[in-house]
Amino acid sequence: MNTTNILLMTGGKTGGLEQFIPLVLIIVVFYFFMIRPQLKKTKEQKKFRENIAKGDKIVTIGGIHGKIVDVQETTFIIEVEGGHKLKIEKSAVSMDSSTLLGADQK
Repeated sequence: MNTTNILLMTGGKTGGLEQFIPLVLIIVVFYFFMIRPQLKKTKEQKKFRENIAKGDKIVTIGGIHGKIVDVQETTFIIEVEGGHKLKIEKSAVSMDSSTLLGADQK
């Protein structure tokens, strides 16, 4: 007997493994197109925040542009326009403002 005859005799029912293949494929697609890129982005942001030094120009998640004056363990002190200083959490830093200005205006 070949496999076609066996499948016909069982009414076309196959093992439970073949039913889970589409589910496994969906999970793999979600991992590679959604979860993995988000983990990579989070890792890059953490590395960026750890490498910020005094004198760097940054933008906070609230949109405040400033220059790092002092680096502490969990906070930064930034100087904004007008000479005012703000103390912010490291997690509040969104990006390097030089990426907004371009390389020639650094």
